[in-house]
Amino acid sequence: MTRLNTTGAVPKRSGAILRLYERGRLGWRKVATGAAAVLAVAMGYHVIFGQNGLTVYQQKRNDAQSLDGQLHSLQRENDLLKGHVERLQNDPNAIEHQAREELHYTRPGEVIVYMPAPAGSSSAGAAKQ
Repeated sequence: MTRLNTTGAVPKRSGAILRLYERGRLGWRKVATGAAAVLAVAMGYHVIFGQNGLTVYQQKRNDAQSLDGQLHSLQRENDLLKGHVERLQNDPNAIEHQAREELHYTRPGEVIVYMPAPAGSSSAGAAKQ
């Protein structure tokens, strides 16, 4: 009879231990799943908002496009100025035109007549008069 009692008691204990083990294992699975989810969310946040994330990439791409536009504008202006310098170096009429415009030079016998600006055209012109 001792054997029957021992075998009957051991399965109850081992069943209880087995159930506790299964519950603990299921609890750790839930904890591990939660930790993996938190890690995934943190990594996603870092990919989007991190130091080299998508938002920073988009901002740098916009800055690059803006700088590229400025570069093209400055290159066009540079080409225009090179053409102007070329004309001033090779064309005497261009030199004369520049001197007349900026330095108000005249040929012998010419008179420069300045016309007053219309009264409503600018407040700076009215302040000088």
